[in-house]
This record gives sequence, C-alpha cells and structure tokens, in this order.
Amino acid sequence: MENLWSDEEARSYISRFVTNEVNEDLALRVYTSRLLGGEPKLVLHGGGNTSVKTTMPDTLGESIEVLCVKGSGWDLGDIEPPGLPAVRLGQIRKLAALPSLTDEEMVNAQRLNLLESAAPTPSVETLLHAFLPHKFVDHTHANAILALTDQEGGDEICQEIFGNRMGYVPYIMPGFALAKKAKEVFEENPSVEGLILFKHGIFTFGETAQESYDRMIEMVTLAENEIKRRRSHSIEAIDIPAGLASVVEIAPILRGLCAIETEKSTQRLIMDFRSSEAILNFVNGKDLERYSQQGTVTPDHVIRTKPNPLVTPLPEVGKLEEFKAAAKVGVQRYIADYRAYFSRNNEKQVVPKTELDPMPRVILVPGVGLFGLGNSAGAAAVAADLAETNIDVITDVESMGVYKVIPESDIFDIEYWSLEQAKLGKSAEKPLQRQIAAVTGGGSGIGAATARAFANAGAVVVVLDRDESSAASIAADIGGLGLGCDVTNIESVKSAFALICERFGGLDLLVSNAGAAWQGKIGEVDDAVLRESFELNFFAHQSVAKAAVEIMRAQGTGGCLLFNTSKQAINPGPDFGPYGLPKAATLFLMKQYALDYGAEGIRSNAVNADRIRTGLLDDEMIAARSKARGVSEADYMGGNLLRREVLAEDVAKAFLDLALAEKTTAAVVTVDGGNIAASLR
Repeated sequence: MENLWSDEEARSYISRFVTNEVNEDLALRVYTSRLLGGEPKLVLHGGGNTSVKTTMPDTLGESIEVLCVKGSGWDLGDIEPPGLPAVRLGQIRKLAALPSLTDEEMVNAQRLNLLESAAPTPSVETLLHAFLPHKFVDHTHANAILALTDQEGGDEICQEIFGNRMGYVPYIMPGFALAKKAKEVFEENPSVEGLILFKHGIFTFGETAQESYDRMIEMVTLAENEIKRRRSHSIEAIDIPAGLASVVEIAPILRGLCAIETEKSTQRLIMDFRSSEAILNFVNGKDLERYSQQGTVTPDHVIRTKPNPLVTPLPEVGKLEEFKAAAKVGVQRYIADYRAYFSRNNEKQVVPKTELDPMPRVILVPGVGLFGLGNSAGAAAVAADLAETNIDVITDVESMGVYKVIPESDIFDIEYWSLEQAKLGKSAEKPLQRQIAAVTGGGSGIGAATARAFANAGAVVVVLDRDESSAASIAADIGGLGLGCDVTNIESVKSAFALICERFGGLDLLVSNAGAAWQGKIGEVDDAVLRESFELNFFAHQSVAKAAVEIMRAQGTGGCLLFNTSKQAINPGPDFGPYGLPKAATLFLMKQYALDYGAEGIRSNAVNADRIRTGLLDDEMIAARSKARGVSEADYMGGNLLRREVLAEDVAKAFLDLALAEKTTAAVVTVDGGNIAASLR
C-alpha cells in the first residue's frame, strides 16, 4: 500500500487549520485521518477512528490534557477539527479501574467529560484510544488484515507475520470490555507498534502523526504481501449460459419483490447496481451459497448490509417469469431466515430488541453482478460499496483458505447494538423518500421547479431534458441524475429509462412535462406544423408513459403518471390550435392510463396550468398571446380571478400534491389563478 505522507502537505494543514481553538497536534490529526479515510482498502463510510492526546484550555483558561477522538457522524475522508471532539483525558482514563461499565454509563461518562457540550458524541472506541499511552492512535478495518484474520488459523498467521511488533486481541464487542482487554494486551509488551483485533481490524500508534500513519501503512503492506505469497488458487466458477437477461429487465423485478408492505403504504428501496471482473468472479463461484452466507468481513458493516446477502438464481433470457418466481421464493426464504435469526438471538437478550425490517440490503445475481439497497440513493451506494469490500476480502481469503468470521450471536449483538444503530440516524423520512421520479423537460421552467419540489420531498429525481447540460445542472443542484433525452425519439426514451433502471432499480413517479407551443389558425396551419406539435405534445407523452408503465408493472408496486396538459386542453385559445389539440388528446391519454392500469395500482393524473413564465411561454410568446387577446402583457399574465401571476413553483406543488394523493386517479388539477372557462366542475 502506498504511503501518501507529504511534509509539504502536512505543513499546509498546519497553516490552514491552526487557530486559537485548533493547535498543531489537531491539525496534523486531521491530515493523517484524511489520508486513512481516503483509502477505501482501509476504511469506508464512517468506519475506523483516530485520536490525538494534546492540551487545550478549559472554560477557566487552564491548560488540561485532552483526547481528541473521532466523533459520531463524521467520516475520516473529509473530517474537520470539530469532528474530533475533545474529552478530558484524566477523567476518562480513571474508568480503566472499574470492573465493568455499561454502554449507557460509558457514553454518559464520555459526554460528561466533553470540553464542548454541543460536540458530537465521541467514538464507541474512545476508551480504547484513551487507555493507550501514545499521542497518536489510528484504527482501520484494513482489507488485508481482515483477509488474514477471517479464516481458520488466522490468528496464528498474523502472529507469524508480525511477531512481537504487534499485540493480538481476541474478538470482543467494541466498548469497555474491548478497551480493557486491549490495554491488558499492550501492557504485556509495551514495545508493540500496534494491535491486531482479530476479525475486526488494526490499531497502530506513535508519538507523531507520521509515525502512527507510517506504521499503519507498513503493517497493511506486510499483510498484502503475505496474501500474495499465500494465494494458491482462485474461486471455481459455475458454467454461465450465453444468454442472460439484462440489468434493465431484472432490476425492477427484484426491487418490487423487496418492497416492504405496511398497512398504510408500500415502502420501496432504492437500488445501486455494480458489476466488474472481481464481482462476477465472486457471484459466479460454485460455492457462492457457502462463502457469501458466513457474515460480514468486519462486524461494523452489518448495520448497513444485514448479516448476509440475498442470492438469486441465474436470470436467463426468455425466462423472466421463471426468474421472478424463483426470486420471489428466495426473498420469502430470506425474510423467514432473518426473522428466525432475530428470534433465536433475541431470546438471549436481557432487554428484548425490536426487529428491524427483514429485507436484504445486498443482492447477488450470478452472471450479472450485485445490487446494494437502501432507503435512499446514498444508503444504497453505501451498501454496494461495502458489498464490494466484502467481495474483495472474501476472494482473498478463499484464495488461500476458507472464509470464517465471528459467530452469529456476535453479529446480532453488533447489528442490534444501540450505539451502532445510532450511526444511521433515525430522523423521520420525507413523504417521497424511497421513490424514484423522472421529470421530462426538467431542465427549466415547470420541469425544473417540479424536480426541485420532488427532491425536497425526498424522492430520487432523474431530470430528463433534450438539453443534457441543463438536465445535468438542475440534477446537480438537487442531488439527482441528469440525462439527455429527446422524448420525440423512441430510442432516446428507451435508453433513458434503461439507464434509470440500471442506476436506481426502477421507477415510481413520472412527470411527463416536456412540451412546446405552436401557433396559428387551425384552418390555415401547415400539416407539418400540426404533426410536429402532435409528436411532442401527444406522442412523446405516450412514449414516456408507456416506458414508465412497463417498469412499474415489472415492479408490481403501483406507481403514478403525471401529465402536464395545459388549460388549452379544456379552454382553447385563438390561433393556438396546433398546441391545444394535442394537449386535449394528452388529457384523454391520461384518463386512458387511469382506466387501463388502475387495477394494478398505477395512478394517472394531470395538471391543467396556464400562463406560466417558462422557456415555452417566453417574452416573445407572452407578447404574441397578449396581442391575440387584445390585452396588455401585465393583464395577460394576471388575467385570472385572483389577478395574480401563477409561477412554475405553483404548478410544481400541484404535481407534488397529486404524487402524494395515493387514492386519486383520473383527476385534473387546475393551476391558473381562476379561469371559469377552463374549469372542469
């Protein structure tokens, strides 16, 4: 593993961070923490922790010895000084004299000794850092160390490699007991440069930030070299048939099968697909059912991935129904197995736990790859990242031995440990969370406003626009995905919706908004103009709705189509037939979808808006329409019962309301400030 320490960069951190509140020790602690956090083979997504022992002034201005240790909710890769809260070291060290300490007492003691009461809660391994005498302490879940320890005889292999340079700590759940044991192991040989925590990770320490970091890189490199030396074989693969179904075909099926049905709603999960040579080598293994079901390579992963992944059958071309039926059985078996796992381990708890949802967070598909699942795109990506790490480690183990981790009861203790679950946060979910929405014409105007509204409501939003740069710009603002898509081109539509399935697993909401206005007296307009308008303002709506419904039906969890039909569908304006006629057809298209697919839980509604400043109704168009009606531009834009101009955000709110109205279909919501001639009732 490459050592990335740089004297120049270290000095730059000192220059950047040192203030009255941050000393040089803490600045260097931030620097090497980021070095460790930037290497995925060492830590991922909040894993690992670091500390430094230094002095800081207390409220009275007196200098006291403190431990600055990684706080809950911070990631080593981008940690800042506030992410290393300071606790009074002297008081924390006194805890070592206690014979026992509950988790609640430990956390309380750590928070009581914070210098800043509003600081984040210190790491669950704070006491381990405190009980060691060294100034700088680093802890990672290095892949190479895990590959050596996660096998039969792994303890002896490590002792053979590192000898008396390292101390060896048997697996103990993080907390007070582990801290006491690590202290005991260190005191047996105070000359060690670090500790190997079997089936958990590695600690290194030193009197300087560089010394501790250098030792981490050296020890991990020794482990990597030993793995290369011991590697004697590769995973034996099964025969994969030539024709396999695509990710686009299988993702919605799996996503639908993993939806969580409640009394009030369907709780879907977002998916993140991965495939590579390493992943395929793993999922195509003859012994996949054995080595994939042993547990996670380090206990910390379990809160995001569950103990084991779901393994599906091969998805062969032309046999999607058979695949779906077999996958359904597999999901049902997974749920039953998880509930049995919970039941037998919960029986042993002094304080009973509440069962988490039983759906998998990782799915392995032979011949195809893996899916991470989560209640957001971010959570799905984390699960997929950790699944890839598990694959890398297990593949290394299986090349030299047999993969074996901690017992099931220990995995359960970590999964249901309140201090680990606290890392995930328990804030209330937003109303559209877990749902995937696509918005056509999303690069500007009503589409952009709707994309923002849906994102603010928690949806994963895909912005589709003919102008790919506009789509990308809006998507970047809202944390979504921007795709170039010409909705009048069938192949462009198919490609865009395929990418949505590949990226997120499916689709739940479609806002069919893209459109443009053509003017002219209907008896004088050229047929080519009318046909061009129908292509965009009717047939394009049909194309995207058809693509969306195909995905929704594969998922089997319902969905919602939302059409922008415009008031022209109800109340045509003079010289505006080329625009109004296809919009009227789209209004009835909406009703037809409601009629044909309502029984499958797919809702279809429309918004009837008027006079919204957008790329469609620009200054030139406003001037033309005002002239056609014989009014001023101001009177034209405010020409409604409320005498108020309607904004794109007002239309977006109507789309959002319809998306949330789970028992409303075939409805038209008017957003025009009041126009009796365009009202439906």
